[in-house]
Amino acid sequence: MSVQRVRRAWDYLRRTADMDRHLAEVKLVTDGQSIFRIASDEEELIDALREGQMAFFVAIDEIAREVEEDVTRFELDREHFLDMLRRVEDDIQAEAAGS
Repeated sequence: MSVQRVRRAWDYLRRTADMDRHLAEVKLVTDGQSIFRIASDEEELIDALREGQMAFFVAIDEIAREVEEDVTRFELDREHFLDMLRRVEDDIQAEAAGS
C-alpha cells in the first residue's frame, strides 16, 4: 500500500469522520486494495478510499477460530483414515501369509 493512498485515506477520515485524533488511536485495516476504519461497534468498516462506503465484516479472530477447528477436524479425520488403511493393509498381509 503506497504512502499516498494511506495519506489520502487519513485525509478523508479526518475531514469527514470526525477523526481529529492521533492516527495511533484509530483502528485501520486493509485488504491490500483499500483502507478501512473500524467503526466503534467493530462490526462495520468505513472504506476511506471509496468516499466512505460502508462495508461489513466478520471479526478476524472468529474466522481464525473456525479455520483452526476445521484443521483440527481434518487432522483427526486424516489420522483415522490412515489408521484404517494400516489395518486393512495388515489384514491383507495376514491373509497372504496364511494362504
